[in-house]
Amino acid sequence: MKRLKFIRKPFLTLVVVTFVALAIIYIESQKPDLSQIPTNYSKDILMKSVNYRKAPNFAGIEKWINSMPLTMDRLNGKVVLVDFWTYTCINCIRTIPYLNEWDKKYRNDGLVIVGVHTPEFEFEKKYENVLKAVSEYQIKYPVAQDNNYATWSAYQNRYWPHKYLIDMDGYIRYDHIGEGNYDETEKMIQVLLKERMERIKRIEYNKPDISQPQNTINVDFYNINTPEIYFGYKFSRGNFGNPEGIKPNQIVDYKFPSSITSNNAYFEGKWKSNEDNMELADDEGSILLIFKAKSANIVAGSDNSNSSNAFVYLDNEIETNKNKGHDVIIKENNSISKIKDFRLYNIASAEEYGTHSININAAGKGFKIYTFTFG
Repeated sequence: MKRLKFIRKPFLTLVVVTFVALAIIYIESQKPDLSQIPTNYSKDILMKSVNYRKAPNFAGIEKWINSMPLTMDRLNGKVVLVDFWTYTCINCIRTIPYLNEWDKKYRNDGLVIVGVHTPEFEFEKKYENVLKAVSEYQIKYPVAQDNNYATWSAYQNRYWPHKYLIDMDGYIRYDHIGEGNYDETEKMIQVLLKERMERIKRIEYNKPDISQPQNTINVDFYNINTPEIYFGYKFSRGNFGNPEGIKPNQIVDYKFPSSITSNNAYFEGKWKSNEDNMELADDEGSILLIFKAKSANIVAGSDNSNSSNAFVYLDNEIETNKNKGHDVIIKENNSISKIKDFRLYNIASAEEYGTHSININAAGKGFKIYTFTFG
């Protein structure tokens, strides 16, 4: 027995030592061969990992438009611009001409734009509605439907629109909230494309001129002094002027008060307060608002099978061809916006910034209004 013990112990030791040695060899074999990578490159990656965060992957995407499903791994080696948007957001809409221009201009240089559509309202979750908006705005880059806010949460995002610019190694190098700073954003796109071109193709990247896309909407934000106004008992931000107040899921017969103040919306007629909108519960009803801006938009739609009409009066006058909104027609001495699809409608565009009144006489039960936004 003593002899057996004497023989077994060194044998087991030999087995363990051999196993450890093989494990070390295997682990070492799995490490990347840094000898083939320029020294500066490995240093750059190290610095990036300290100064920037890795871009999260796309999570919980229900459908993709204009593309097969994408992942950040598949996009490795590309410069990626992730744009959080939703199709009724006026601030998002005003950025789209720039995104479309950058897509055309830099796609062949290695830029991939991904529009992450994260909805604000329930109707924005419908694939058909998003697809129609993508077509209307002539968007050719990939669009991902983030209906459950999974990608939004992964990026810890809080705003529409919000752009994240990601380099070829997957690090977020720049981000911008809201509109504007287009020159700065495009210059950063060029910086990242230059890095990519010099590493992959070992050639100098010739930066093109800064874009000036057509059909942009210029806005003087200093002269917009009315906030976005939301309706519905869960979305309201306190700009509801009627003394009757908001009564969740109830129909109220509202009356215009004798005194009104600017930046508050007033209703007349029978309206029901839903979670995220005010719904006309009768054949006719009115909305009155004094706002401080130049143009006014509404997010609206209608459950009426024949659509609803919005007769619009700007500064107590019927709109003319000079000041009518893009979604208004002049017909039989009336300025009318036909409300059917659930989307943003531009209903007034005054000639100058200033204080203006807008009165909407809605006709057609089932008309729903979600927001007022301004430009």
